[in-house]
Amino acid sequence: MSSTQNNPDASVQLGQWLTEQGLAGVAQTELLEGYCVQLCDLGIPLMRFHVAQSLNHPNYNGSGYSWVRDGTALQENYEHTDAPPDQWLQSPLYSLMHSGGGELRERMIDSNEPSHFPILNDLHQSGATDYFAAGVAFDIGCEQLTQLNAPATNGVLVSWTSDSPNGFDDAHLDLLRQTLPNLGLALKAHGNRQMAQDLLGVYLGRDAGRRVLSGEIRRGSLQEIDAVIWNFDLQGFTSLAERISGPDMISLLNDYLAVAVDVIQDGGGNILKFMGDGLLAIFDVGEIDEDTRAALASIEVLEQRMAEKNAERAAAGLPVTDFTLALHAGEILYGNIGGESRLDFTVIGPVVNQTARISGMHRGLEQRIILSEEVYRAAQPTDYNLISLGRYMLRGVAEPKELYTFRSV
Repeated sequence: MSSTQNNPDASVQLGQWLTEQGLAGVAQTELLEGYCVQLCDLGIPLMRFHVAQSLNHPNYNGSGYSWVRDGTALQENYEHTDAPPDQWLQSPLYSLMHSGGGELRERMIDSNEPSHFPILNDLHQSGATDYFAAGVAFDIGCEQLTQLNAPATNGVLVSWTSDSPNGFDDAHLDLLRQTLPNLGLALKAHGNRQMAQDLLGVYLGRDAGRRVLSGEIRRGSLQEIDAVIWNFDLQGFTSLAERISGPDMISLLNDYLAVAVDVIQDGGGNILKFMGDGLLAIFDVGEIDEDTRAALASIEVLEQRMAEKNAERAAAGLPVTDFTLALHAGEILYGNIGGESRLDFTVIGPVVNQTARISGMHRGLEQRIILSEEVYRAAQPTDYNLISLGRYMLRGVAEPKELYTFRSV
């Protein structure tokens, strides 16, 4: 007799534990590892556990977690694809969804014939005797979850594998079924939190997304910070866009903006917003001298990465372009601006406006990179070659400002 039969309250206890973990917001890996350990402690002859969960993410449409009794675990994300991979199409979980059934079971000890699911043959070779799978749909019917790359998918698929000589008995399966909704709810709670974190980070920026998720959501709530502002644009984009097709223009934008985003974030900066063919970013990594050093180091990397991207695109026969960059430093207001029903987490203040004015000087000064005197002063001492361009009046600024350009070390 299994210990689950000896303990009729096992499903209640496990279900309560899962609910508590979901309410506590524990990490997914901690939740699932704990769940597998709990099953083993209750006498479930669990050799392997796997869960696949849909995601609402720009880069991934699902995630997977696998646990094996020897203590190994694997977590992975599944990228968006134009067509589902063969490994997925040949899996029992895909068959479960495609059939519209609520469960799928294959007892490997009942037949000497190989399974038509390749993964079950591999598991059988490793000693597996029984396989059981089920799904939980969150907001839509399970019959709609037929494509791993379908944006509308929303739920989890779970499988349990046993290597017991007799596989799972009825009491084992009853406990798995009875606690599956609790497991699904705990995973949904974690998934919703992760989705909010991912999407806010992607659309608002990493720092702004974190601030909003932590509760900085009141309209008008602002924080004064010292930071370096980047105003990045693609050079000659307007005329270039008139000569290429719409899809080619989007491809070009994505290629070059991806370079700028990676460089800024790798250097400790945060993207605030995209503005047509450009973007606005800030470096706020510490004191203003630290912000400036991070920003200048990122310029050097940006020049190298943009040159590499141009060489790559030119070799492929694709149009290429260059960039302009204006930098200014000082005190800015960082927070929520907008109406009651539509807010933007952004920066405002004279320093932001002056950065835009400096950006307007590229053509007249024939310089791609222009820095304000505030950036120059904060950078001292520096090994970078910051060359004065002279003093200029900026529109809306009472006093002339000395501007500089940047040369790599």
